[in-house]
Amino acid sequence: MLRYGDGSHGARVLCGYVDCSAFLSGPLRASLPEVLLATSRGENGEWLRSTIAQIEREVDRFGAGSSVVLERLTETLLVEVLRQHVEVAARDGRGWLAALSDPILGRCIAAIHAEPHRDWTLELLASAAAGSRSVLAERFQRHLGISPMRYLRDWRLHLANLALTESNTSVATIACQAGYASEAAFSRAFSRAYGKPPAAWRRACQ
Repeated sequence: MLRYGDGSHGARVLCGYVDCSAFLSGPLRASLPEVLLATSRGENGEWLRSTIAQIEREVDRFGAGSSVVLERLTETLLVEVLRQHVEVAARDGRGWLAALSDPILGRCIAAIHAEPHRDWTLELLASAAAGSRSVLAERFQRHLGISPMRYLRDWRLHLANLALTESNTSVATIACQAGYASEAAFSRAFSRAYGKPPAAWRRACQ
């Protein structure tokens, strides 16, 4: 916590961080600017101000359970900031967050995230999204600049990257979980995306 200023003209700056592996996701990371500005005006203004005030109170009276409360409040505050950004992104119409706001793309992305290992085809994805293949492909290209199958591949490799760096699961098992029929096919795809074979990537990250 830092304090600047004096008296009624003082300013208080609260600093915190949230460690979240989801931010390693290429689509999410690319959709976020370096700085997000959330406003306390508007419909959720009072809620945002009260949450920040509660964080201040917990910092000032730090005691038993405060670390847990602060962790939850910080996560909640981040979600609200992201929600505000999603609304702006939806109006802009481009990027991953805008895609989530699109009913068809939102359902498709949710299906991929729920079952990344499934043997998806464009037809199956369109069915899960309650749309046609042509509409799904067009909206993916418009919002994300890639095809649905490319998004599926990138998401699988992102999850495989997390498994390689955060677990001791064998490469063969990770390949199967990522939806690849063979370890060799997985290794080729991973090498193209990350510049190193899975085993070498794991060693470099340790």
